[in-house]
Amino acid sequence: MWQMYHTISFWKVLWNTLICWGVRYLPFFRLKNSVYRRCLGMKIGSKTAIAFFVMMDLLYPEKIRIGNNTIIGYNTTILTHEYLINEYRIGEVQIGDNVMIGANTTILPGVVIGDGAVVGAGTVVSKNIEPHTFVAGNPMRVVK
Repeated sequence: MWQMYHTISFWKVLWNTLICWGVRYLPFFRLKNSVYRRCLGMKIGSKTAIAFFVMMDLLYPEKIRIGNNTIIGYNTTILTHEYLINEYRIGEVQIGDNVMIGANTTILPGVVIGDGAVVGAGTVVSKNIEPHTFVAGNPMRVVK
């Protein structure tokens, strides 16, 4: 973490933090999605609902892609970077169309969630989810 500002600008992180913290309190889906698209460069499809208190990655939110008619549940965290002891990882997060993500879910970098997938509340999504699959738990397991 001590090397963070060698890999990304302090000013970009500050901007992203201010936008993410402000937007997570907005109750209006269209306005919220518009701010994410315009100010952070995220790709968000139409009729997507990002619930109250969802936290987007503060360093690389532009690497998040969310499809159409998707619901992201309360207090979910979507990460596109990981600082580890001996390595630093960045990965795009792609969430398909008609996906339902339950509350308090954590989505880790580099994950693809297929169209029509359902993610149970409290799940830690650490690997790809096939389309039309129901997963839940920590560790994540396929339910159906």
